[in-house]
Amino acid sequence: MSAAAPSAPGLFDCRDAYARTLEALAAENPRVVAVVNDSVGSSKLGKFRDRFPERLINVGIAEQNMVGVGAGLANGGKIPFVSGAACFLTARALEQIKADIAYSAANVKLCGISSGVAYGELGATHHSIEDLAWLRPMRGLTVIVPSDPWETAEAVKAAAASDQPIFIRISRMPVPELEHRTPFAIGKAEMLRDGADVAIIAAGTLVHRALAAANALAAEGIEARVINMATISPLDEAAILAAANDCGAIVTAEEHVVRGGLGGAVAEVLATQRPTPMRILGFDGFQPTGSADWLMERAGLTADGVAAAARDLVSRKRG
Repeated sequence: MSAAAPSAPGLFDCRDAYARTLEALAAENPRVVAVVNDSVGSSKLGKFRDRFPERLINVGIAEQNMVGVGAGLANGGKIPFVSGAACFLTARALEQIKADIAYSAANVKLCGISSGVAYGELGATHHSIEDLAWLRPMRGLTVIVPSDPWETAEAVKAAAASDQPIFIRISRMPVPELEHRTPFAIGKAEMLRDGADVAIIAAGTLVHRALAAANALAAEGIEARVINMATISPLDEAAILAAANDCGAIVTAEEHVVRGGLGGAVAEVLATQRPTPMRILGFDGFQPTGSADWLMERAGLTADGVAAAARDLVSRKRG
């Protein structure tokens, strides 16, 4: 497990794992470089900059240029990790991500920092809850949403070892370290808990909430399977179809709008291969200004909210 500095007892910031892992990779491989948009602090790359000053390029607040610089570095044989606030990296530079990275199959690692509603108090302009819908359809672009610091570190290592373009969605919201059952692998889901009554498929900050929901449901006699779907694209369709066959009901939970993200991806698989009752939990659209915790609770993205959705599906199935 990774050793991230706790932001609260038992809770950790995935950005710490990202920064430490990138620094370690750079020490091993001179091709690893970092590109940022005046976001050294928010990306926690201060130590990287101090240790490898010639290998961190700060382009300023110019996300489109930042992605283009990353593509150029990749064409020159480097392995660039392009870091910036997820809301600006994806929205402002979407054309460059499409043309210069995905279409061109550039070996660039895009790292969306402080994703979801981590910047809750700064309002809808700073929320990044549409990014998966924008990036998931891009052929050839791998999209990863780690659930905790360990998985963040493993995703960064896997990205560095790959020669394909990759987007990693990195949260700053405090999360616990999970007990992972299997090694991390791009494109492979992880079953964290088995069950046959309902399957809860979650990603990112919702995975630990899904596990808490499953524990509560177990006390009621409902056995919920919990699947950590860290890779949104390419999707582990086999894990989804197995859950549909074994459980007959699926709940998805994500820190994203209910259209186009994890829930949409799962729904596409089920609709075309194995129609199954399901609920998609997420945000219904633009969110008001408020703390991340308040916004998550408001949208029902809590252990209680996940459990309620699963309980309703099981009741309908049994009834």
